[in-house]
Amino acid sequence: MSDATPLATNLNAASRPRVGFLGVGRIGLHRMRAIVETGAVETAAIFDPTPEMAAAARELTPEAAVVNSLEALLDEELDGIVIASPSALHAAQSIVALEQGLAVFCQKPLGRTRDETVAVVEAAQHADRLLGVDLSYRYTAGMQRIRDLITSGELGTVFAVDLTFHNAYGPSKPWFYDKALSGGGCVIDLGVHLVDLLLWVLGFPKVARVESRLFYKGVPIRRDGDVVEDYAAATLELANGVVARVACSWHLQAGCDAVISADFYGTEGGASFRNVDGSYLDFTAERYRGTQREVLALPPDAWGGRAAARWAERLAAGERFDPENDRFVTVADVLDRIYGR
Repeated sequence: MSDATPLATNLNAASRPRVGFLGVGRIGLHRMRAIVETGAVETAAIFDPTPEMAAAARELTPEAAVVNSLEALLDEELDGIVIASPSALHAAQSIVALEQGLAVFCQKPLGRTRDETVAVVEAAQHADRLLGVDLSYRYTAGMQRIRDLITSGELGTVFAVDLTFHNAYGPSKPWFYDKALSGGGCVIDLGVHLVDLLLWVLGFPKVARVESRLFYKGVPIRRDGDVVEDYAAATLELANGVVARVACSWHLQAGCDAVISADFYGTEGGASFRNVDGSYLDFTAERYRGTQREVLALPPDAWGGRAAARWAERLAAGERFDPENDRFVTVADVLDRIYGR
């Protein structure tokens, strides 16, 4: 497929871009539903190695073809593809799609390492195609409000940030625990969101220094070893003077399903984002002035599919490569440094 692409053809013909879905498990199906609900694109084809999952996804869009391989999916004259496959496949599948002229929306992590992430971003730049990653917590109402406060200077100079994502459960699929397949444990699974939120809220300052400790079942492990961590704590010193503490875990005995929070402290006030009663979906955000607090956001907030929906809308608008995709590399670089790579 040349750079002349179906994308340009479809948009010129005033038709909706044709999108394929690779992987429609729990998260993949949720993101598919969010994209379908935008009405911005046409669901052209679906592939999942589990036939029951593919059939369930097709119920959302009965006109979509169900195919039996990635190759068959790419033969469907697509303009874009949504990838929700195991992490080990993300980079290679994204590159194949981009080289065929397709826009890509991929589950996190885009790559298991900085080098893999660089390769995908370079492929998107070379193909001049839209690239999105499902860093979905950016799209919560609470984090949007906090970012606006910080960007406007209302908190003064932010100098300290604490970010936490503790999960009382761990992934159920065995490949998550194989570092060669996953790229790591709770850091690349959960910590990626924390690092992204930190840098996104603060405008992506340079990270001057990273220190970290990784644990497995309460025992310290080598950062560059083969065992995947189930608890991690890291301190990031940013070039703008901010000190950030990041902690994440699987299987932590925290008294609830999850502990998720992001606290920002400035010279003129603070702001906090945190989950409600251990929920993975419901969040509050507050602004602090001394001992006083002001509510910024409350549930309900249907944030989970917003990143995917936004990508679909941008694709339909004809957007192509975004230079800010380099920020995916910045986040991957910090994760590599946490792992001592």
